[in-house]
Amino acid sequence: MLNFTFNHIALSVTEVNQSVAFYQKVLQLKEIKNTASNSKTRWLSLGNGKQLHLIPRPDFEIKVNKAVHFALSTTDLDQFREHLKELHIEYTDWLGTAKKDYIRQDGIQQVYFQDPDGYWVEINDDV
Repeated sequence: MLNFTFNHIALSVTEVNQSVAFYQKVLQLKEIKNTASNSKTRWLSLGNGKQLHLIPRPDFEIKVNKAVHFALSTTDLDQFREHLKELHIEYTDWLGTAKKDYIRQDGIQQVYFQDPDGYWVEINDDV
């Protein structure tokens, strides 16, 4: 039987410096060394050896939809919502209602917001 663990998320971004700044500000991620190559791809730590790779593609057309997203969990969703409000970052529930949580049938609460390229990020309290 094969055994897998999660390693990283890679996103194509139009302006890598802007994306790095966004994820550092909103998710407070620390930049780490890109050990794979000398490219302009920048890496951010998600903790516990997990990473977010931001690959510069300035001429790339980014197409997104909410069903394609990545999700992170927090122990304090209320504090994170306040953090988004302080940064003037709009968030929605799954249905697109502004400033509203979505509560799944299993009781997990989640909010969604978009990064500078329109990628959807879910933050939930499933810890």
